[in-house]
This record gives sequence, C-alpha cells and structure tokens, in this order.
Amino acid sequence: MHAPTESVLLRLDDISLSFKGIKAITSISFDVKAGDICGLIGPNGAGKSSLLNVINGVYHPQSGSIRYAGQTRRRMRAHQAAEGGIARTFQNIALFKGMSVLDNVLTGRNLKRRSSWLEQMLRVGRAPREDDAHRLHAEKVITFLQIHPWRHVLVGTLPYGLQKRVELARALAAEPTLLLLDEPMAGMNAQEKAQMSQFIRDINREFGTTVVLIEHDIGVVMGLCDHVVVLDYGRKIGDGTPEQVRANPDVIAAYLGT
Repeated sequence: MHAPTESVLLRLDDISLSFKGIKAITSISFDVKAGDICGLIGPNGAGKSSLLNVINGVYHPQSGSIRYAGQTRRRMRAHQAAEGGIARTFQNIALFKGMSVLDNVLTGRNLKRRSSWLEQMLRVGRAPREDDAHRLHAEKVITFLQIHPWRHVLVGTLPYGLQKRVELARALAAEPTLLLLDEPMAGMNAQEKAQMSQFIRDINREFGTTVVLIEHDIGVVMGLCDHVVVLDYGRKIGDGTPEQVRANPDVIAAYLGT
C-alpha cells in the first residue's frame, strides 16, 4: 500500500540485491514519508545495512528502483545521494580518530564548499569567508548535540557514546534532508540510549530531517519511530506503525518472540 506520492520522500520499489548469487535483499518495497522517523528492524543478517547501502548508492541493486525527492533512479550513485541531501552514519564508527571533534564535524561540510582547492590552499577569494561560515555551522551542530566541552579534544580519546554523537554531528553538519543511521545506539547503556533517542527526535523536529534508522532495541524503536519496517532473511515481513508491527503475527513469530 503506497502513500500519496507528494508526501513520500523515499520510495523503494521491488529492490533485490545479490552478492555472487547469494540474495541479500529480495523484492523489498516501502515508502518513507517526509518528516518521518522510520525504523528498520530484523535479526542480524536480515539485510538492513545492505538496504541503507542501496539507498545511499554504495550498493547497486540488480532490480527495482529508488524514488527520492521526486526523482526515480534504477540505481543511486553515492555522489548523487550525498549531493541530494542523504547523509549516513555507520555501524562501526568511521571517524578520523587523530582529529579533533570540531575538525571531524567540519568534514561534514565538504560538499557545501564552493571555493576551489587553490582558493582553499592559499586562503584567498571565497575560501576565508566560506571557512568562517562552515565553522559557525559546525559549532552550532556541536552545541545542539551538547558536545561543545570536547570540541578541541581528539576524537580517539573520547568514550564510545560520545564518539557516536560526534559521528551524528558530522552527518548533521551536511544539513541532510534524509539521515540514515546504522545502529546509532549499539553498545550504549539505557541512559545513553534515552539521550541519543532524544537527540534523534530533536533533529527530526527542529530541522524537519527525515530519519531511517537501524536499531536492535525494540523498546527504543517502538518509542521513537512513526513507521517500522521489519526484515527477515532479506525479505520484508512487516511494514506499518509500531502498533501494527507489534501485532503482526509474522513479526511476532520471526523476531519479537511469542
């Protein structure tokens, strides 16, 4: 059942993906409405991270199409995704450990630069003004996610929960329309999860950012998401509101346990 097109930011239509003949994703279709927080759940190996990689153009599906922001593509290219406002965090933290928090967040601004590399190298033309603007934006994001006390600290020295927040800040610095979060709360305790959930909620409300997130903690997903898609062995077995998904017999049998 498709939602009206005008409210849909992302539509996956019959997406299938195989690696050397082994099916990772089979005929998956679902919509993500603009402004929603959509949760992707399912056991390990269900195809969730592969699906995020299809959405942001890292993997190219063998069949199906992606409609994003009114444009339909058989395959998304990674640069098209980034330029079109899709930002992503990863399961395993992919930060520059030897750089400060601020410098890591500033890397999220790279696509917003209009000055040439020569202007940047010589700090002439558009570069100085641009640097100031990007720094100001990065500082705003850092303050928003409450990591300003550590902004000049090397990322590699920070505890895991804070590194996860820095990664979120870097993605947010790109001013995304669609934010893909791959297990943003993995390895966190209950208090850190509650805090991260609140940050995701705030990002969604304050910036109008649409969010698709992978999360194993069902309680977190049910409390945070407007819409939940359930995968099992690369197939979609549930799609709806948290209440609908919770009551779905296939989901109960495969994942939630009776």
